[in-house]
This record gives sequence, C-alpha cells and structure tokens, in this order.
Amino acid sequence: MPKPKGKAGPSKGYNKNTKRRPTIRAIDDRIPESAIDRAPDVEELEDEDSTDLRINIDVPVAMWDFGHCDPKRCSGKKLARLGLIKELRVGNRFRGIVLSPNGRDIVSPADKDIVSSGGLAVVECSWARLDEVPFGKISSPHERILPYLLATNPVNYGKPWKLNCVEALAAAFYITGHEDYGRRLLQDFGWGDSFWKVNLHFLDKYRNCKDAKDVEKIQTEIMVQLEQDYKQAREKEDGEDEWGLSNPNHVTVPEEVNGSECDEHGE
Repeated sequence: MPKPKGKAGPSKGYNKNTKRRPTIRAIDDRIPESAIDRAPDVEELEDEDSTDLRINIDVPVAMWDFGHCDPKRCSGKKLARLGLIKELRVGNRFRGIVLSPNGRDIVSPADKDIVSSGGLAVVECSWARLDEVPFGKISSPHERILPYLLATNPVNYGKPWKLNCVEALAAAFYITGHEDYGRRLLQDFGWGDSFWKVNLHFLDKYRNCKDAKDVEKIQTEIMVQLEQDYKQAREKEDGEDEWGLSNPNHVTVPEEVNGSECDEHGE
C-alpha cells in the first residue's frame, strides 16, 4: 500500500518517510517455507483440531473492508471466516483504536486502556487505491499508524511497512500490551511464526516505550542503525577483488515477491 501521512514513517500498519530512503534489507530475501500459506483444506483441518488451545479475544476486533484484494488470499476475510473479526459498514463508528493511513500518531503502550475498553480496528484497503476510500465516513477519535516493521506475508515478505491486515492488528495488540491477542490472530496463518521471529526485537523495543513520542524516537534509532548496516553491507559486497574485478559472488535480489494479493494492511 502507499505510504500514509503521519509523524512516523510509512506502513500499512501505517507510516511514511518524508524522503526516499534506500531499500533496507534487514533480513534474508529468500522466502522460507514458513512464509508460504498452506493449502486451505490443511489449515481448516488444523483449525478444527486445535480450537481447544486457542484463547478468546475479549475486546472488539473489526475492519472496514473495501474489497480491494482477492477474497481467497485476503487475511482480513480469513479472520472474518474464522469469526475473529467483525466487518463494519461505512458510517459505522468505532470507539477503540483504528489503524488507518489517515492516522498521525503512532500506536503506543499509552493506548492500552483504549484497546482494553474499545478494541482494535483496521481499514482494509489497497495502498494503490486510497483515493477510493471515504475516510470522512469512517473517522475515529483514535486513528493510529504503526512504527517501522517488516512484512512476512507471502506477497510482501521482507518489505518495510507493507504489513497486511492480520500483521497490523497483531503488531498493534502486542505494542499495547495485549500480546496473547496478537498471537491468537496469527495462529491460523502458516507464515504467522515468521512475523514474530522477524519483528519481535522491534516490537519489544516499542512495547517498552511510554507513549507515541518515545516510540517515534526508538523507530528513528532503529532505522538509522539499519541504514548504516545496509550501507556497510553493500560496500563490502560491491568491493572489488585484488584484480580490480567486480565480486562475482554478488547477486542482485529482485525487489518484488511475486503474488496476486493486493498491498493492503490486509495482504
């Protein structure tokens, strides 16, 4: 999805950078097996066998779904099929935290009480089609964006800010002190464990902050360090050997991960 307006960087979880940054590869670009969704029939069987191990989410979880992505691959629609999220209509008001490209403040631990009493919602749409979303009719007093995180869904694996719907909700739950709820949402996705493995060190830093300003400060520190590491790695890879020839072992990894799912906070 396109990068949103706000104090922080871009993200489906919502965020934006004010200037173009070089792509930061903080993880291996090769997609592990755990990042690939399993066949629907396999997941359905596993869901039936493990329902007794799953906790209840005791706060409202909702989304405004604008139908921008393939229903078979949309994480928001899958959550709806599982009964884990409620679909809202345009014009419906939500009292809790709403993850939206229109948000200006970063979600933070200071939002814990709002989530506890009002729940968490997301605007399920494509970054490429934001002009089609009637944000004026889905406004909330608690709109938020997410800090820097990496997507691990099959369509945008390894890309900063490109979180889908379930990743965005899980991250917001974790940051606001509702870790169990976040893990519950991702439990039904074959690639869900990858999200925690890749982002847990970021999420723990954000969760230990006091408020949105602290989260923004930590986000800046993280991005500065990642950019420094990236530049150092590129300098090493692009260095010439003693004969003055380019390193033949340097391989350019394609920027895009093939997939038909839309770039949304959903997939």
